[in-house]
Amino acid sequence: MPVARAVPPGVTDAVDSIGAAGGVANVIMQLSWPEVGWGVRESRVDTGNVYKRPLKRARTTFQYLAVATLGSDDDKRVYRDEVTRIHRRVHSTPESPVKYSALDPGLQMWVAACLYVGFEDAFEWLHGPMTDSDREAFYLSAPSLGTTLQVRPDQWPATRAEFDDYWREGMSRIRFDESVREHLVGLAELRMLPQPTTVLFGKLNKWVTTGFLHREFRDALGLPWNPRDQRRFERFLEVTAAANRLLPWPVRTLTYRVLLLDLRWRLRSGRPLM
Repeated sequence: MPVARAVPPGVTDAVDSIGAAGGVANVIMQLSWPEVGWGVRESRVDTGNVYKRPLKRARTTFQYLAVATLGSDDDKRVYRDEVTRIHRRVHSTPESPVKYSALDPGLQMWVAACLYVGFEDAFEWLHGPMTDSDREAFYLSAPSLGTTLQVRPDQWPATRAEFDDYWREGMSRIRFDESVREHLVGLAELRMLPQPTTVLFGKLNKWVTTGFLHREFRDALGLPWNPRDQRRFERFLEVTAAANRLLPWPVRTLTYRVLLLDLRWRLRSGRPLM
């Protein structure tokens, strides 16, 4: 039962290191549009290839989230410029199955929408369901998830209800071609990490990732899920949320705050951001 909070929540209230557990699921959601999926699959930017540089890719992905939610205006401007520089190199060729450009604001809006849904899901997992008014306040705090990319402010739906309309329409475009599907299932199974890690944790991570996926994405990707899985996953969410609440805020947000400090250190020292 949703309970109104004395102070309406914002997206920064969902910033929590444990939220990384749903990270692969969110990547799958983003890549569910063929133009985004093939853009990543065919990308010639090897430094951002998760199978070649998994730790760097994880760092830049979560650093973006840290900047978009906790960063200053200067942090956001610098990171947006760097993302734009990298994205200029990601575009389709005559041989590509679909036409795409990583600078397409429409594709970036879909990516940002998936990020928003991920933060909303994480907040309700860790803090309980929101009332409609709290959900509206939470949503209105989140445009920087897109505007720190190439999303224009006027692209962000004005209300949570309008976002629902956008989301429903966006889900009608979900399609995983086999090459993209193989790429994403490999992420869920941690195939980009050393073999011992894959063997020890790949099956568990795939199960957790499948649980975090909304049904439409899970079905489109062909990942099996049954009522017993759902009951076990809901119990997993309850236990992890309860354990997480025992930790003080500085510990829960440490990953994001360190990544923000890392960004500023890189800027001062002249080291590359990506």
